[in-house]
Amino acid sequence: MARVLFINGGSEGHINPTIGVVQELISRGEEVVYFTIEDFRERIEKTGATVRTFDGQKFIKAFISGGRNYLLERINGLLHTADIVIPSVLEQIKGEHFDYIIHDSMFGCGRLLAQILKLPAINSCTSFAQTKVSFDKMLEQLSEKIPTEIVKPIYDEFQSLTVMVKKKYDVEIHSPYEVFCNPALLTIVYTTREFQPFGEVFDQTYKFVGPSISSRLTQENFDLTAIKGKSPIYISLGTVLNQAIDFYKLCFKALGNTNHTVVMSVGKKVQISDLGEIPENFIVKNYVPQTEVLKYTKLFITHGGMNSTNEGLYYGVPLIVIPQSADQPIIAGQVANIGSGIKLQMQGLTASQLREAVDRVLSDPSFHKAVANIRGLFQRAGGYHQAVDEIFEFKSQYDI
Repeated sequence: MARVLFINGGSEGHINPTIGVVQELISRGEEVVYFTIEDFRERIEKTGATVRTFDGQKFIKAFISGGRNYLLERINGLLHTADIVIPSVLEQIKGEHFDYIIHDSMFGCGRLLAQILKLPAINSCTSFAQTKVSFDKMLEQLSEKIPTEIVKPIYDEFQSLTVMVKKKYDVEIHSPYEVFCNPALLTIVYTTREFQPFGEVFDQTYKFVGPSISSRLTQENFDLTAIKGKSPIYISLGTVLNQAIDFYKLCFKALGNTNHTVVMSVGKKVQISDLGEIPENFIVKNYVPQTEVLKYTKLFITHGGMNSTNEGLYYGVPLIVIPQSADQPIIAGQVANIGSGIKLQMQGLTASQLREAVDRVLSDPSFHKAVANIRGLFQRAGGYHQAVDEIFEFKSQYDI
């Protein structure tokens, strides 16, 4: 039995794929100490892991302080979180022994902690993977579009933050790539090589294990008998940018009083009463057990977060992707590229456009053929079982 230090941030998209991995590690005899924010304590404790937390409010405040407009600002924000995460983790594990560390690809300063603690590291990548070459090219292209007078102070701040990290923690940061992608000796990627853009360029230190789908371990109040046999359309904008009342009303207009049963998840912050009159064919909830509902769904209208996209395709559901932010436009592009759905823009979207997109995806057999193909690839990839197989292979390789 080895002791595993697991470092993650505080977002559904980064936490959920690790649930099955942690359960599987523990079932095979590992002891897992999992750092996250308090909001996820109960969910992670149900896996059998020991949960420790850092201050979620301070973490978000530090991350946002870097700026939100440009990628390099977000990288600076991640460096600002170092002073929230690192001292807290080091204090709470003082005197303890760990055999290896698994860390998120973005949040939690995992690469820095691995170097400070001198532990073999595994990167848990919940979005598309990036090589240093592809990341540097993307950062350069994005930076070219920004005036020099804006870019220079942002880059100067990056340099000063790396100096601060070196001074405080005696760890070198060589590039923005190290901060944003946290490369490690092994990277577990929760998709397949076929769905990953330019999947062929990644070497054998990247293991594409497919979607890691397991029980969310949350309390669910949803009557699945209401949709069994009805093949609903399912609509969700995820857990972050989901306060989109105008969009939800547009869905009513596009699909209300049709022959479709529609399940719509609006998130915990939206008052359902603010949506006005709900069409009879709609089931509207603040929370929906997504992986359960997708088993019965004929079409998924989604924001295109990596988890939602993976889950939809894993269950063989064609997608209409309406990306909101971050990597979602890239994910939406991949869905369209492989023929498993179509991409729409939220800005300027009309009810008739949405209705036409729904009719097109449901009536064109090419979408269903493409989805069946990717579903097979996803389901054969192995998910969290394969992830833990790769982790144990890594352990034997490094005599852990």
